[in-house]
Amino acid sequence: MLDAVHPWGKPLRPGQSAQFLAQVATETWQLDAYFRMRRAIFVEEQKVFADSDTDAHDEKAVPIVAESLSAGMPERVVGVVRIFEAESGIWYGGRLGVDREYRHRPSIGTALITQAVETAVALGCQRFLATVQEQNARYFERHHFRRLEPMELYGRPHVLMQADLDVYRAAVRKVA
Repeated sequence: MLDAVHPWGKPLRPGQSAQFLAQVATETWQLDAYFRMRRAIFVEEQKVFADSDTDAHDEKAVPIVAESLSAGMPERVVGVVRIFEAESGIWYGGRLGVDREYRHRPSIGTALITQAVETAVALGCQRFLATVQEQNARYFERHHFRRLEPMELYGRPHVLMQADLDVYRAAVRKVA
């Protein structure tokens, strides 16, 4: 079986395909789409927040987007997540969301989670945590996260979860 390769010749990570790519958002159009999608999901659709889901963490957060590709070129943002360092070596992921039209494609969430943890590891992460809505906890368990404790955030049940960094470090070494 041939190894999957990104259209630009870069090996694909688990969860990525030639139709989707997760990466750190750096361009203005990516950042605009990132914040629009977060608003659409967490304010308009889920009504977790009244007006805006942005907070003080966004000032230092690393925004990550999943993009659909057309002929190997980015077409539009279809998923988002952010990561940030809470204290030295301890990173959090959050605000993961996928465009409603693409939620039937679990590979997008996989690509976002993988990119988030691998990016944090590359930036010195020693412990990666995520506050996950309870209904999504099992999905994260399938991605090498374990439950630490139940909690309530924004009036909704959540679970504090921790990634198994050894799994993600091994994946980084295989691609490098």
